Amino acid sequence: MKYSPLVIAMGLIFSSANSFADDKPAQNIEVIEVKGSYFNNYKVDDASGAMRGDVPLIETAQSVTVITNTIIVEQLATTLGEVLQNDASLSAGSRQRNRETFSIRGFDLSSDNGYLRDGHQHWSHYQQPIETLENIEVIKGPSSILYGQSAPGGLVNMVTKKPTYNSFLNVGADLDHLGSTRFTLDAGGALNNDESLRYRGNLVKQNEIYEREYQNGEQRQRDRLLGSFVLDYDVSDNVLLRFHADQTNDKAGLDTGAWLDVNGDVIGDNKTIRDMSWAFTDITVQNIGFDVEYAINGQWDLKLGYNQQSFERQRFESAPSYKSLSEDGTYTSNPYDRFDDWQFKTAYLDLSADLTLAGMNHQLLIGANGLDYYYGQLKVTGESFDFSNGDMEPNMPNISYQDDTSLAVTEYNYYGMYFQDLVTINDYWQVSFGGRYDVQNKDGADNTSFLPKAGVLFHPNDSSTIYASYTEGFEPQSTDIIIDEEDANYGMDIDAMTSKQFEVGVKWQLFDERMLLTAAVFDITKEGMLVSEEYTGSGDYQTITRQAGEQRHQGFELGAQGSINDRLFIMASVMNLDAEYGQDNGEFSGNTPVDVPKWSASLWSRYEVSESIAFNAGVFYEGDRYADINNTIVKDAYTRIDVGATYQASINNQEVNFRFNVQNLLDKDYLAGGDYSNVTIAEGVSYRFAVQLPF
Repeated sequence: MKYSPLVIAMGLIFSSANSFADDKPAQNIEVIEVKGSYFNNYKVDDASGAMRGDVPLIETAQSVTVITNTIIVEQLATTLGEVLQNDASLSAGSRQRNRETFSIRGFDLSSDNGYLRDGHQHWSHYQQPIETLENIEVIKGPSSILYGQSAPGGLVNMVTKKPTYNSFLNVGADLDHLGSTRFTLDAGGALNNDESLRYRGNLVKQNEIYEREYQNGEQRQRDRLLGSFVLDYDVSDNVLLRFHADQTNDKAGLDTGAWLDVNGDVIGDNKTIRDMSWAFTDITVQNIGFDVEYAINGQWDLKLGYNQQSFERQRFESAPSYKSLSEDGTYTSNPYDRFDDWQFKTAYLDLSADLTLAGMNHQLLIGANGLDYYYGQLKVTGESFDFSNGDMEPNMPNISYQDDTSLAVTEYNYYGMYFQDLVTINDYWQVSFGGRYDVQNKDGADNTSFLPKAGVLFHPNDSSTIYASYTEGFEPQSTDIIIDEEDANYGMDIDAMTSKQFEVGVKWQLFDERMLLTAAVFDITKEGMLVSEEYTGSGDYQTITRQAGEQRHQGFELGAQGSINDRLFIMASVMNLDAEYGQDNGEFSGNTPVDVPKWSASLWSRYEVSESIAFNAGVFYEGDRYADINNTIVKDAYTRIDVGATYQASINNQEVNFRFNVQNLLDKDYLAGGDYSNVTIAEGVSYRFAVQLPF
């Protein structure tokens, strides 16, 4: 694996910065030490991504779930999917090619517009480095008003760890039953005497071994190195400058998933990978950027930021073909070597105010953000070959993407201007409204849109809210006309896909506001999907494509998050969803999208026996899901039980935290995300042990 100077430099900075901060001269100040439980709460009171500001969840006319770092650490999560399982509104899709996909409220989350990092649109075509995250905000429903083109189900905003005033160093290591290892370092503190310069850094080295293995007996493995660094500088009492940089190197063998027959049963052995052992993906991701916060006066604040994300990936595929599978088990592989280069540049400018007009409080936001997108691809294809179980694995083809003399390029940019106002009329009533004007510049797919947003909130008391909201979203098509010359509607204009959501909900804080209960009913309609059918009229056309497709998702969600008392903490959610394609979707009319269950639920809990001992238990349920768009192949419902325990000890006056987790305690055999040609086989009972030393 290649490690860049950026990662190496981060390691040197992290190892030296802590001692530099500790060597500063003593100051004549009073030191107050506050000690609390190692086990933190599950509940937070606001989500910065939902309203692009510090608006409490109780004053947000939208369903939002915040998964805290406490839960991430307790579950020893190493992927975003292991974290998002704590919200029943999210379902896992395929995990082929060392990446994860998800749907939210039944709509797919796109890699290019379904994810945010600290409010920046983030290219998420890889497994996210969750060790850098403080919280994960799941923002439900269309969010195009504030972020531009996005899917109607919602967004996932990843909130990163920030620099601290107090110096600290956490070193951790974990090991699982297969021999996978992960070593982590998390450090922070002030770099000068007046604490105006502060940092936060993370280093992670992971080697993961999987249960599934290649047909030559080798097990699939993954090797990952992460380095991240954040620097805060107080330019003055009113101005904060933040610089961030991170790099992920992630190389893994390929597993494009298992295959199912018409009965929904796995074809062959559950542990067999149909890719060749020499197939791999090698990813290098870099993020570099800055943010500025300026408190203009007591009412107005200005924020601006920029991030440049570079994503380079080599993917050497054996590419086994499901469609070529014969009755005797032989299938064809179509190898190729491919290089992908994504460049993702984002910027934003927000002007916010907290002021009083006409006797009412206004939390006003006026802003603009944009994206500059570049994608280039090189690809060389090798000779196809047939393979069946028991055959000798063929040698790796002698091909290289570097021999491709052409470069396939896609470029576009878009930007939008938006406003939003949360008006407090009195102690009982609030209204929110806003809008966005958005422009996309892309050859053959220029697009402009204006979208409204509105909500009303009623607070019977200080601890509860009843709200109703209406939001719209949009997703431009890849072109603005039908480009297939063999289609009967060749040259027809295509509009952007649009979505609308009506939502009614309740939020209620209990137990001295330590527990937040939520309930929401939603109705989402997505229109403008392209529907292609076989052409049966006169002429030589092969297909006829119409832009009339509709998708409607209706359902409700229930959630609970926080502590019942000083010892018992829970995070629970339930979703019921009725999702189907509209009557104008041809042969798919009335069908349910792939991997969308009618019922799903999750529960994670912690019980603190003492200040040093705690136990965890989790239950995760997902109902029946279809594995094909024709709704003929069903993946059965499953319930998985996880347990864990934490022990905090003192060894030679050094605090040490031990954790032992068991996932899939009952060794449940089930199918996770993915369709019939790339389904993820769930692992059996697994064990993970971790130790953490905070200094």
